[in-house]
Amino acid sequence: MELFSDAYFMQKALELAQQAADEDEVPIGAVVVHERRIVGKGYNQTERLKDVTAHAEMLAITAAAQCLDTKFLDECTLYVTIEPCSMCAGAISWARLSKIVYGAGEPKFGYQGKTPAAIGPKTEVVGGVLEEECRGIMQAFFKAKR
Repeated sequence: MELFSDAYFMQKALELAQQAADEDEVPIGAVVVHERRIVGKGYNQTERLKDVTAHAEMLAITAAAQCLDTKFLDECTLYVTIEPCSMCAGAISWARLSKIVYGAGEPKFGYQGKTPAAIGPKTEVVGGVLEEECRGIMQAFFKAKR
């Protein structure tokens, strides 16, 4: 895996998704990258924090904004294992992220099926990076729940 490639950073997000799974949270992980450096990390913590907004993307965006001391992340890329939901897409738009890279699509709750205009046209969106691995960790988590 090439250093600093989309696959490299998605692998970092997958490691966070595994941490979420280990804590019995829905296994989604996210990292925010600025100039080839991770400046924000997050994984789902809705159960732990008893907060429905504690999605991986939201936590990663907050961490990145604090790290960079700015509310606008227009020179940053968000890597997330699963397509963002509408709430997260709104936050991505407000934070002005320049690029989003996600692993697997989310037909049930993903923003593209519900609110496709939530992310503005200036934000580049790339899907399908390490898609099988990202989908696999979700499927294994929910299979174990049944």
